[in-house]
Amino acid sequence: MRRSTHLPLAALLLAAALAAAAVVYEPGTPAQPASRPLDAIALAAPGASSVAAPSAPDAWGGPRSGAEATLSDRVVRYDIDATLDPERHIVAGKEKLTWRNRSQSEVRSVYLHLYMNAFEGRNSTFFTEMRNLDTGFRTDVQPKKGEWGHIALDAVAQGGARVAWQFVHPDNGPASDHTVVRLDLPQPVRAGASTTLDIDFTTQLPRVIARTGYFGSFHLVGQWFPKIGVLELPGERGATAPRWNVHEFHLTSEFYADFGSYDVRITAPKEYVVGATGELQGAPVDKNGMRTHRYVQDDVHDFAWTADKRSAAPLEDSWTGPGSPKVAIKVLYPPEYAASAAPALKAAKDSLTYFSTTLGPYPYKTLTVVIPPYNATEAGGMEYPTFFTAEGYARVEPDTFAQGALDFVTIHEFGHGYFYGILASNEFEEPMLDEGLNEYWDMRMVRERGQAMHMTTPLLKALGFDPKFKPFDYERGIATTVEPADALGRNAWDRLHGIGPVYHRTATMMRDLEERIGKPALERAFKEYYRRWKFRHPSIADLRETLAEASGQREAVEQVFAQQVYGVTKIDDRVTSLASEEELPQPGTHSAGGKWLELTGEDVDKQVEDARKSWKKAHPDAKEGTGPFPFRTTVTVRRYAATVPQTLLVKFADGSSETVQWNADEKWHRFTWVKPAKAVSAELDPQRRHYLDASKLDDSRTTKADGSASRRWSSEFAAVVQFLLSLIATV
Repeated sequence: MRRSTHLPLAALLLAAALAAAAVVYEPGTPAQPASRPLDAIALAAPGASSVAAPSAPDAWGGPRSGAEATLSDRVVRYDIDATLDPERHIVAGKEKLTWRNRSQSEVRSVYLHLYMNAFEGRNSTFFTEMRNLDTGFRTDVQPKKGEWGHIALDAVAQGGARVAWQFVHPDNGPASDHTVVRLDLPQPVRAGASTTLDIDFTTQLPRVIARTGYFGSFHLVGQWFPKIGVLELPGERGATAPRWNVHEFHLTSEFYADFGSYDVRITAPKEYVVGATGELQGAPVDKNGMRTHRYVQDDVHDFAWTADKRSAAPLEDSWTGPGSPKVAIKVLYPPEYAASAAPALKAAKDSLTYFSTTLGPYPYKTLTVVIPPYNATEAGGMEYPTFFTAEGYARVEPDTFAQGALDFVTIHEFGHGYFYGILASNEFEEPMLDEGLNEYWDMRMVRERGQAMHMTTPLLKALGFDPKFKPFDYERGIATTVEPADALGRNAWDRLHGIGPVYHRTATMMRDLEERIGKPALERAFKEYYRRWKFRHPSIADLRETLAEASGQREAVEQVFAQQVYGVTKIDDRVTSLASEEELPQPGTHSAGGKWLELTGEDVDKQVEDARKSWKKAHPDAKEGTGPFPFRTTVTVRRYAATVPQTLLVKFADGSSETVQWNADEKWHRFTWVKPAKAVSAELDPQRRHYLDASKLDDSRTTKADGSASRRWSSEFAAVVQFLLSLIATV
């Protein structure tokens, strides 16, 4: 049910009064009304989406060869002191933000994300979209009294001078959204120069809601500090002039930021176990019952941390691989999910091996895995550089849903460390580059492990109920193949079918492309994508060009991107008819020896009968569907949507077969053969290369009725129903 958005009259009058207030304000209070920035640098368009033009060769400083002094072209540095009050769930912060102007223009206004303000009330962009779209975020946790969150700018200064600031709405969201703020600088930042901002802030964490917050003593502190937007330059992600890319915090969007360095000191009560992005520097320092932990990490674009006094002793290990530094791995977990710690550690180590082998070396020295406690599900399954959250289960038994889910979530969140972390695409505008590509690579890893997706519990398995799926069969089942509405390249928040198809339809599309161009070509192309674009923020156009060049299959890559990434085209090819009939003698006249002879119907019947008797006598073991007369087989195929290269396989009663390619851009085609045997079946896509096809059930036909498929589906459905009824009867 939709909730009313009407405000009481008193509230409207108060809002009008505030809007008319003078521009003079105290520190910590935004200027009203919003004015223009002090320079002419524009914002990215509110509906910005997939980029069509490849970036310039020198975009983001050009490819990182490894010979540079730093892994990334560091643009920003954050020095932060953060103190946690675990009773009030407040983080008091002091931030020194140093930003470098990469452009050729003087910059006088900069923009910060204040993501935590998405949770200050129901009139933020986040909650407005939730309300207007009548949907939720994962488990749809709703804050109750005292459970909201926010971030307050207490003071902002540049070189000791107070900085004026005001909320802005780059995506034309509600005026009540406070997730983006513009700072008008007292001193402009010259081209190529840097400036430092001193920011005092207070973050009130919400009850765990969407990737961040607290539950009891558990705190996942993500998107918690003022974070500068990205100034994109001409030739970068489709930009033709300098522009600030700084979108509001939408319901289904995630994050995009410049690479830089983080030096963060986290102070919490000494009984709290702390984990964070990056490397711990020396031993923590104790003072007055509090403990300060210092974490440093270069060449990342975000920082998150956790603190919990209920954490069990961390599970620790290390990993080494060619081209990577030795990686220290730590798993933080609550006592109730002790069974999940070792499986999560193994999945993390396996992921390090797989991703570093198939894409490129893991460049960091740490990896921290956090398993949130019971009732903090919303904190699970979220990625940050060198740090991610997984899921917890009290029992993790082989070949059960719990094992598969824990494995996959761990693999998936680690994989984000590559596609979100190292490649650092823009998840607001092009979520396919992270969520979609990561889902595809994760499923490849699961497939390489020979691992099925088990949908059962230990109890159900003991009772004989153990449905399971191959990884990409599972993806296809939820990939919106029948009536897709959103191009995969579309931005994160403006989608009819929501964000789900970005994961599942992209993974299925990429799996189909792999089948089409070959696994070696695709793997070669993705290694080049990682080599060329690590630490650089590629666009969809950059992915397209890299895959086309490195695979040597430009036509195939460009067709797939045109149909599915920039467009939204269903694939739906069908075998609409199969006929296979004997070519028998026909009544009529013909000339022989200067005379016209007539063959009557009775003559034909006699000739056919005699020929069949003779054949049967000469071929006593002949297969059904063979005989003295040839068979004319006709197969009609129809195309109801996009053109894709198809294979048609026709099998005959004598064991022979015919395989033809149907690659023409046409709506239908009729294939005909005259052979000694009758056709048994006709099947499109026998190698199952097109998982995006709307239905595989209409890809084939047989000349003889075959109810095995329907009987199998009916019997399995009946078994499930009977099993559920038996459970109900015994409860």
